[in-house]
Amino acid sequence: MKHFVTVLICCLLCFAQTYAQTPVEADVVIYGGTSAAVTAAVQVKKMHRSVVIVSPDKHLGGLSSGGLGFTDTGNKSVIGGLAREFYHRIYLHYEQPSAWNWQPQAEYGNKGQGTPAMDGTERTMWIFEPHVAEQVFEDFVKENNIKVYRDEWLDRESGVTKKGQKIVAIKTLSGKTFRGKMFIDATYEGDLMAAAKVSYHVGREANSEFNETWNGVQTDVFHHGHHFKKPVSAYKVPGDVSSGILPFISSQPPGEKGSGDKRIQAYCFRLCLTDLPANRFPLARPEGYDPTQYELLVRVLNTGWNEVFNKFDPIPNHKTDVNNHGPFSMDYIGMNYDYPEASYEKRKEIIAAHAAYQKGLLYFIATDQRIPADIRTRMSNWGLSRDEFKDNGNWPHQLYIREARRMIGMETMTEHEVLGKKQVRNPVGMGSYTLDSHNAQRYVQKDGTVQNEGDIGIELPDPYRISYGSIVPKKAECENLLVPVCASCTHIAYGSIRMEPVFMILGQSAATAAIQALDARKAVQDISYEKLKAQLLKDKQRL
Repeated sequence: MKHFVTVLICCLLCFAQTYAQTPVEADVVIYGGTSAAVTAAVQVKKMHRSVVIVSPDKHLGGLSSGGLGFTDTGNKSVIGGLAREFYHRIYLHYEQPSAWNWQPQAEYGNKGQGTPAMDGTERTMWIFEPHVAEQVFEDFVKENNIKVYRDEWLDRESGVTKKGQKIVAIKTLSGKTFRGKMFIDATYEGDLMAAAKVSYHVGREANSEFNETWNGVQTDVFHHGHHFKKPVSAYKVPGDVSSGILPFISSQPPGEKGSGDKRIQAYCFRLCLTDLPANRFPLARPEGYDPTQYELLVRVLNTGWNEVFNKFDPIPNHKTDVNNHGPFSMDYIGMNYDYPEASYEKRKEIIAAHAAYQKGLLYFIATDQRIPADIRTRMSNWGLSRDEFKDNGNWPHQLYIREARRMIGMETMTEHEVLGKKQVRNPVGMGSYTLDSHNAQRYVQKDGTVQNEGDIGIELPDPYRISYGSIVPKKAECENLLVPVCASCTHIAYGSIRMEPVFMILGQSAATAAIQALDARKAVQDISYEKLKAQLLKDKQRL
């Protein structure tokens, strides 16, 4: 009997190993679990081709299901196709009485609802709970019979096989191989793109590189007000250089205005909090909590600043989408520079550090006696929503990767295209959000006070077109890869393009181009734009 069990175990192990080594084949292989990955996969299915999603994430939807429920939209009329269908389904969900389990629908009203199309259809809602968004993405997958391989991480060292300038297959760390004719990198990080040896950029370009105004270091620009408006000493003992610099302040000079650097705008978790006791998980003292890390906040409050709750944006059922606001808030400024190129293990450490910072900040505001009593009392009424992110301690499963790598593709979107100063010949979607960047650094000024840098917000005169050339690599580097998320843009242009509805739009357009390249047996760089345009318009994309 013992011998039989041993043989059985060996057979099962051999079978598992064989299964792991048997390649999965599809016309299109999509790497990533973001909103762009899902819309791309749905479009492939709608065009009657096979597709698989290879997702390092267990949960689909990226930020759209990871806490960013207060959608950054700009001009909603330019959002079409599957992106608009997503927000239409959100609207339909909240039309059901059963959706309002913690709040009467009448109490919330019609906040976040868009206007209907001319024929009265496609009613949308742009504000939603994380679990509702995730369910919509899962419905897309189920309805279209899309195979998703979850928790599968690309082998970034040797997991991309190319034949000439085409990707033949990718391999994950679990040993699985995925063979395809076309590939789409729909990650926030651009890992497949980088592993395929496609050129990319990390950081801010100098203004001189593309003759821009709003790229690079911007030490005298404070568009959103997320800066220190009154003098606050950068030193542990105010005014005493010898006492050392407070936490989260760089000792390095900020750089010359307009110069390029490797800094990227800050990350944070978009928090889903509630003040409803029945659904509230109280704010707890986090492991490793150190109140000295939040001294800057005390000093800011002592200057009279009192906007702690200004970005507790209300979403349905007595919940919030909490974003950064002010000089010292949810953004963990300067602590993400290594993230784009970091190993998986290092990224996990960076993500954990961001979570620890924000958990500590919430607890500090609610409990530290140096916080004004009214703010402390109000914060103590908030907690994590018990019915969100249940398998992650009610904490969002996705860090807001506002930018990481950006491809250097066939064409590069700059502020000139976004601001309408240069026309785009071959659009595959539209954007309309402001040129938007969060702070990239916190530094010591010459007078010993602290300041933030990188906060940019430039309003656009009109919606703008996004070029097909910005989602495909140069032909000499790869002929069968599309990159709808880490698109070819300058830092400041990406500040507008990086919105979740745009990622969904570009995901669908990338998939359309992939199928047309397959049908025409051409490189993605060589397909007929007129045919692509016709299909996109047929599928209700706005160009």
